Amino acid sequence: MNAHALPEPTAIDPDKLKLFSFHLFGKLEGAVTAGMIHLGDQLGLYSALRGATAGLGSVELADRTGLAERWVREWAYNQAAAGLVEATTAPDGLVTFALTPEAAAVLATPEHPAYGMGMFHRLPQTMRALEDMPASFRSGVGHDYDSHGPEGAVGIERSFEPWNRAFLLPVVLPALDGVVERLRAGARLADIGCGAGSAVLLMAAAFPKSTFVGYDISQHALARARAKLADGALANAAFHDPRDSSLPDDGSVDVVTTFDCIHDMTHPQEMMGAIRRALADDGTWLLVDIKALDTFEQNVKKNPMASLMYGISVLSCMSSALSEPGGAGLGTLGLSENTARSMAASAGFTRFRKLPVDHAVNAFYEVRP
Repeated sequence: MNAHALPEPTAIDPDKLKLFSFHLFGKLEGAVTAGMIHLGDQLGLYSALRGATAGLGSVELADRTGLAERWVREWAYNQAAAGLVEATTAPDGLVTFALTPEAAAVLATPEHPAYGMGMFHRLPQTMRALEDMPASFRSGVGHDYDSHGPEGAVGIERSFEPWNRAFLLPVVLPALDGVVERLRAGARLADIGCGAGSAVLLMAAAFPKSTFVGYDISQHALARARAKLADGALANAAFHDPRDSSLPDDGSVDVVTTFDCIHDMTHPQEMMGAIRRALADDGTWLLVDIKALDTFEQNVKKNPMASLMYGISVLSCMSSALSEPGGAGLGTLGLSENTARSMAASAGFTRFRKLPVDHAVNAFYEVRP
């Protein structure tokens, strides 16, 4: 038999073929509708619907947003067909559109912890990364977060701020042993991967006797953090690029926080070692990262969003983690509890505790020397 001969063709089941095609184009529908969600957010369409006391027809919705009715109507049809917006057809044929209270919370209420527009804000930048992916697949080297431009930083900020504003101070910090008391008395806290600085500024306002320093390598995020700091009246916060002003290595930091960033780093093990050197022997590291399990099979079985997570990893998280040659490339689902525990131990930490904090995406750990 010729070793290079093609295998015999397998008969195609026409019903399975139809189902697979439907499954495939369902993925395309999701991608296209995601683009429509981005437009609804950017154009104020969701805000207009939220502000209405009753359903709006496309003419009134267009008038309230200053947009062309025909475009608004087609957008609204997409949203209604996707089950995101409610549509009601009157006897005279007029179709009106409305948001349920739950949809309004997620789509149009930035103050609500379930607000979900951050990832859709940066959708064009995330998808534009597809243009760079063929070269990355060939070279093995990815792209850092600043490759997504200023709007990429804004999208991440909008993703995390609502939940942090609602839960960081009343729920997360009190779950840590003695940290709130320490911050009230006066302590040094370093937030690594601080992004646009929202958590730092929130904590700095709540604990005026403590000092807070945020570190990030994203110039777009740091620019936003420094602008917000300049607009406020806080004298106990600062933001630095660690390549210019490095994390202390003398055990002088009392608390370290890392929010959703360790899995994005090119050298996470080295960073954990740097955190250990920075922390006092009685210090605390709050490690927050994506909920992940140890194997692909476990992630797919337990996480209904696994395919989204792996795809975002290629376009963003793993790309960042491979943005330097030799990067670890953990990726979005790469830092399971067991992996984090083992890496922390290798960095010199001896205590590792999962916190009882309920979050749809993240796991919370208290790590101590």
